[in-house]
Amino acid sequence: MWHSYYAPATVGEALGLLAQYGDACRVISGGTDLILELERGVRHQEVLVDVSRIAELREIGYDAGSATFTLGANVTHNQVVADRRLVEQAFPLAKACWLVGAPQIRNRGTVAGNLVTASPANDTITPLWAMDATVTLASAARGERTLPFGEFFLGVRRTALQPDEMLLRINVPALGENERGTFLKLGLRQAQAISLINVALALDFVDDVIHRARIALGAVAPTIVRATEAEAFLAGKRLSDEVIAHAADLTAGATRPISDIRAGAEYRRDMVRVYAARGLRELRDGAERAGWPAQPVLLWGSARRNGHAATTAGEPDTVRFKLNGQPAELTGIHGKTLLRALREDLGLTGTKEGCAEGECGACTVWMDGVAVMSCLVPAERAAGTSIVTVEGLAGLAGERSTVEKSAAGAEFLLHPIQKAFIDAAAVQCGYCTPGILMSAANLMNEVEHPTLGQVKEALTGNLCRCTGYYKILEAVERAVAASEVTPSPEVTHERQ
Repeated sequence: MWHSYYAPATVGEALGLLAQYGDACRVISGGTDLILELERGVRHQEVLVDVSRIAELREIGYDAGSATFTLGANVTHNQVVADRRLVEQAFPLAKACWLVGAPQIRNRGTVAGNLVTASPANDTITPLWAMDATVTLASAARGERTLPFGEFFLGVRRTALQPDEMLLRINVPALGENERGTFLKLGLRQAQAISLINVALALDFVDDVIHRARIALGAVAPTIVRATEAEAFLAGKRLSDEVIAHAADLTAGATRPISDIRAGAEYRRDMVRVYAARGLRELRDGAERAGWPAQPVLLWGSARRNGHAATTAGEPDTVRFKLNGQPAELTGIHGKTLLRALREDLGLTGTKEGCAEGECGACTVWMDGVAVMSCLVPAERAAGTSIVTVEGLAGLAGERSTVEKSAAGAEFLLHPIQKAFIDAAAVQCGYCTPGILMSAANLMNEVEHPTLGQVKEALTGNLCRCTGYYKILEAVERAVAASEVTPSPEVTHERQ
């Protein structure tokens, strides 16, 4: 794990640290990939340079002259999902971001991090490649340079990024008035799934004739690949069933899949054919946005936007923050995740370690009102923030909490969601329950009257192995029905 941690407040400070430490350091923002690599011993980094507090890197910009979006290196997947401009004019990217992980992962994971990890199964690379995006890199010594994806990605988990460079922004050409696009993904389950294959399409129409086609494929070659023969074939064609079938065959022919534990090569190739045809039919019929949620569940509570205040650079010896509404501090926690620091240093064992990989959701806490997986957050990142764990949930609910008595006569507070879980007998072994409570309570702060579909979406990042979710869903519905939801002060402050 890491021995030194820096939190620069400016890009210049970050680049200075990269120049100083070179190969010994690594940039971190969301950390949803990097923390796992460090925990597993796949990567060894002595120094982490956390750029997540640099305000300018959190921005989504748009240049009308070039009709291009810019995504700063700290832009999260959920920020993309929540941005109406991107949903309207970069729908393939928005849909890919929506299908990444679960809400807690999308709240920390960044699009730039997805690119830098450079796995051919990463979802956001494919639509960005299909939309002819570029990346802008920077170093203190050489300044900025902008590369197309074909020059940036060099192989499996290999990029052109140099040790003293960081990815500053992603430049995404907006879809034009006559362009439509989509993204499709096949996984082994409906949520929290790594792509077996994924397909991104962007078509430029003149009336109903294709002027230009772009098709990118993920998880079927060492890098994302473009189906150039299919693209050339589609130019000048109308999307008849015959044209779609032949284009899908050509698309499958562009793949070089492998067989692994998740799927065989032939299956992957066949599914590329199926999903390419499905995507082309959706675009022909104008059905690519069917199923897109009117109000995506973000688990931002009542926060207005996802971000954190900047701090000065340095290697903190003492991390000070608010914990369940009270001042708290941590010392000597270099190399620890927030999950381990909460449990081992502060004795708050309600936050559970299940998978320690960001898949089970048992470690869900709120950071500045936003639900995150604490097993994927460096403990130092808590500095200056407000952390809420399951132990503090009832105390922050104010008048909505109820006073109960234990068998021994001791009084304790229950948040409405906790009471509903007891009343609905929604608790089995209890190990997953704290994380589920944190996600459900956050949803109640975010959506005043959530639908059953929104409840299910909020819980996609929380796995329960004891039984089905029927009682859990019933409990959340009971809590919603019983509460006149007023967001707690802890999560209503506007982000800086």
